[in-house]
Amino acid sequence: MEFSLLSDEPVSAPEADLLGTGRAARQLAALVHDSRRAAPFTLAVDAGWGMGKSSLMRLVRAELDARDDVGTVWYNAWSATGADALEGLIKTVLMRFDKRLLRRTLHRLSEHGPLVRAALATLTVVASPFGLAGLVDRLWRELSVDPRARATMRDELNRLATDWARTTENRPGRLLVVFVDDLDRCAEDTVLAVCEAVKTYLDLPGLVFVIGCDRSVLGPSGLLRDLGPAGSAFMEKIFQTSYRLPVPGGEDVRAYVRHCADRSGVRELLDDDLVSLIADRSERNPRRIKRLINGFGLECSLNPVWAGFEPEAVIRTLLLQYLYPEFHRILVSGDVLSSNAAQEFLGYYTARRVLSRSIAAGPEVWRTTVAAVAGHRLAPPDRERPEEWEAVLGRLEEQLPTVYPSLARDRGFVGLVEEWLRLPQGDRLLTQLQRGGASPVVTIRPDGAGPPTGERRTGEGRREEDRTGGDRSDDRYQGIRMLWVDDHPGNNTSHVRELERLGAQVLLAEDAPSAERMLARTPVDLLLSDFARGLDGDAGLNALARWREREIFTGPAVFFTGRITPARERQCRELGARIADNGATLRRLVDEACAEIRQGPS
Repeated sequence: MEFSLLSDEPVSAPEADLLGTGRAARQLAALVHDSRRAAPFTLAVDAGWGMGKSSLMRLVRAELDARDDVGTVWYNAWSATGADALEGLIKTVLMRFDKRLLRRTLHRLSEHGPLVRAALATLTVVASPFGLAGLVDRLWRELSVDPRARATMRDELNRLATDWARTTENRPGRLLVVFVDDLDRCAEDTVLAVCEAVKTYLDLPGLVFVIGCDRSVLGPSGLLRDLGPAGSAFMEKIFQTSYRLPVPGGEDVRAYVRHCADRSGVRELLDDDLVSLIADRSERNPRRIKRLINGFGLECSLNPVWAGFEPEAVIRTLLLQYLYPEFHRILVSGDVLSSNAAQEFLGYYTARRVLSRSIAAGPEVWRTTVAAVAGHRLAPPDRERPEEWEAVLGRLEEQLPTVYPSLARDRGFVGLVEEWLRLPQGDRLLTQLQRGGASPVVTIRPDGAGPPTGERRTGEGRREEDRTGGDRSDDRYQGIRMLWVDDHPGNNTSHVRELERLGAQVLLAEDAPSAERMLARTPVDLLLSDFARGLDGDAGLNALARWREREIFTGPAVFFTGRITPARERQCRELGARIADNGATLRRLVDEACAEIRQGPS
């Protein structure tokens, strides 16, 4: 089977439109054109990351370019930084005006002292585009050094735009539509520079700005949250109106998934249920869909660990990893309470339906229900006392991962797990995963749609993370002594190194007796621990409870595990401990604990 990668380039031609964006583009283009008497104004194309803002704007531009009385300009705000964005946007617009009108403007500006050299520059302009670009550069250099010249520039740009837009016979004037893309991906100073250019210098007759951005990112609680009321009010003035790009329809997105799968070479591996699952769990986001399918191809083609597995097994495993990372983390943890989380979940799913009386329990289904309950050391339900079943289900859910109830309501997930367990190579695949031997060669993280970059999973819920970048001089944990108790210390190596890099002294112990000896001879500020050791799923909790009772250790504690259950959360609260199931949460909880340590007793 041959795989190929999908391009992430926006759609720029109607024939490439697969999600019905062309229809909205035609309507928006007509609206902008018919509103040209109201120019200047600014229209925001509002949508989240990857939802097709750039594609819509390119299609609108193609529609407008077909009209004789409209000119268009494209400016990618992400390509500039800070004040460069102000200069770049103004220059981009200037380059679109007629050279004859620009010469006339420069001759008028030459009457002002600071612009004598700019006027002389007009004598050197030739007919080539490079001559015009050189003239615009020279003009900007002269204008940018003198505030009075900048004020003059605003007046002259207004005259220039008025002359350019004017037509004869009382017809509506020409229109210049400036498309600004990726504004919400820029730093705060770049956003403000672009907005200054739009509102202060380019609020001109005949100009319309179409700005692609996620308005929530640019709002008071987003990127510009430090601006204050005045700054927020200024941002509101920038946009006269917004078009919120709708989420594509379900059938359109499913067709899009099939099209992407066809082009990449994985179509035969995706049945209709998987196509719907990918569409829904990707939140109908075209970019996420492309990245997910590209990930399939790269994994199957490049990751040697999958060499012995059928592509179908790889695809379904990657879907669990990318679309349900919390469950995937539980699955590969191999917790002593359940060596196969997929079987455990399906047992719970059946028990939930029976005990909530959603289905009638035949003999086989009842046996599954009893086994699911008894497997967690709970008294099995009495078939003759259905009034007690709800309480039994509550006790069962206390012992299960907190994500199971919500996953049980996700029919796509249930079907995926059922099919995953039916894979002929399922047992060998699970063993490979739990040994940490199926680390991905590619990660997919479209803002929450996949596992964090550079992470791999090993042991009891641990995720080893590649630490790249960061401030190597950070010493926030300087002077803090930590004791990490875990019977598999190798699983935590990357985290220990990170803590030590940040100034902490980290002691290691593999069991409670060793930890007690260290606590007896060495003051410890923070305890880090696992839950399960050997066949004892509560070893870490029981040890901390003893140390609290005997006052061997009374400081803050953080448990690190791949399996968080309501029972474990409650027990941690009772012991004054925190609980984490991933590296980012662990780091946050350690930060909080260290802040408390430095603050001292309240």
